[in-house]
Amino acid sequence: MKTLFLYQRICKKGGRYMPKGDSTMKKLLHIIATPRGEESRTLKVSSAFIEAVRWNNGHWAFDELNLFTEKLPELGINHLNGKYTLMSGKNITPELQPYWDQVTCHIDRFLSANAYLISTPMWNFGIPYKLKQYIDIIVQPRYLFQYTSSGVEGLAKDRRMVVISSRGGDYSGEPMKSMDTIEPYLKTVFGFVGIRDISFVNVQPMDAMGPDIRNQRIHDAQEQARALAAHF
Repeated sequence: MKTLFLYQRICKKGGRYMPKGDSTMKKLLHIIATPRGEESRTLKVSSAFIEAVRWNNGHWAFDELNLFTEKLPELGINHLNGKYTLMSGKNITPELQPYWDQVTCHIDRFLSANAYLISTPMWNFGIPYKLKQYIDIIVQPRYLFQYTSSGVEGLAKDRRMVVISSRGGDYSGEPMKSMDTIEPYLKTVFGFVGIRDISFVNVQPMDAMGPDIRNQRIHDAQEQARALAAHF
């Protein structure tokens, strides 16, 4: 079965994103927002999803973006001046271009994908800071959204997203459910840019009820992820 793994590092140098691989294949961008590597409970479920996508459909290429090893730009005054230049209807100036290239490289990589898998644990009721940083980098006017006479229009339409999220406790019911900011935030921000087809696999509880329950819930989440992959 034909599967491509794409690893792009040119963004670290502030250059343009140059996609590699078979352009006829659909591409899934796997955004990893955990630093735990093989110890990650989240990635145990994500791996099951990816393997099932491979098994069910050989026409996907995979691009892995680890937010904890990728050198993401720290948005400063020059990056923000570039953003507000665009929002005012002007073009980026030559002085701001090198800083803005650091942003657009990640935007180009994001938009080159047909679908997304986000692997994220819950940290303090929300997403890890690296995922928030990445979202702040890519969600930019003229690229992921634009203002029109009828309101805001998302520019990342006709794409799918799966979010696999592990949590220490069980947030499936109240009163804990209202403390979960991951699902409403990701639905809001990616819905804003046009991605409406978003599925969540929540792996919980990972810490609150002991290892037997944890292992069973990981298994259950893997089965849920495989079922999603069957229709991907």
